[in-house]
Amino acid sequence: MRIGRIPYINCYPVYGAIDRGIVTLDGTLVDGIPSALNHQMADGSLDVSVVSAVEYARDSRRYLLLPDLAISCDGPVRSVMLFSKRPARELSGHRVIVSRSSMTSVALVELLAENVWRVRPEFVPGNSELADIARFGEEEHEARLVIGDAALILNDARHGVGEGTQATYPYVYDLGSEWKAWTGLPFVFAVWVAQRTTPVAPALSAHASLIASRDWGLAHLDELAEQATRVTGVARAACVDYFQGLDYGLGYEHLAGLTEFFRRLVAAGRVPNGSLAFLPAA
Repeated sequence: MRIGRIPYINCYPVYGAIDRGIVTLDGTLVDGIPSALNHQMADGSLDVSVVSAVEYARDSRRYLLLPDLAISCDGPVRSVMLFSKRPARELSGHRVIVSRSSMTSVALVELLAENVWRVRPEFVPGNSELADIARFGEEEHEARLVIGDAALILNDARHGVGEGTQATYPYVYDLGSEWKAWTGLPFVFAVWVAQRTTPVAPALSAHASLIASRDWGLAHLDELAEQATRVTGVARAACVDYFQGLDYGLGYEHLAGLTEFFRRLVAAGRVPNGSLAFLPAA
């Protein structure tokens, strides 16, 4: 079994116990940014993985959702941010750099631009990884979509780069908050899926391990926040707030938000119509 993992700190609560040997996972972990894991699931080189929600919608006939496991928010997400030099409603005709790393975040900002801000920017693929923070000002643009740990760092007012960002980008939009204000629903950024061709028993075993590790992680957020601070430099309290603002389940309210997102993507012609199918519960 090859099992995908995003190396951002938002996955610490799911993989923390596995990394510490507290929970056993019968398989090999493969790290990758969301877009890389999406591609590896699409070409069949991974058996189970966390993927962008849009990757499931893009080819729902290929995948089975793992029950009760996702990354979502019901309001601010803090790690999917649009940093802008002007109000979002004034971005028509202007360049907006969007992350190459996350299909879901790009799809969401496109929907918000079209339906909430009523603008037609020029979306240009770019980078938003930690190593690229120092080069954010090199490309001509009016706004930039930043995701993951880089967004957290840019939001951390303790850092000099954060203060500089505030001066350069006076308008900051949390896409989780924008979705909540628009629809009143939670937003699911990522889901865990198995290939439909993956044997059921190993997939169920992987799912059980991930759930057990997730449950341990949610009970040890302080420990995970310490680790996140060492990795990113973001204040420990901010890391705790970040973890507490995320939800790692997939209940009815999350499914309502997920299906509403998919409905809007289908209506916009961005993904084919499909349905939700789940791995059988253990």
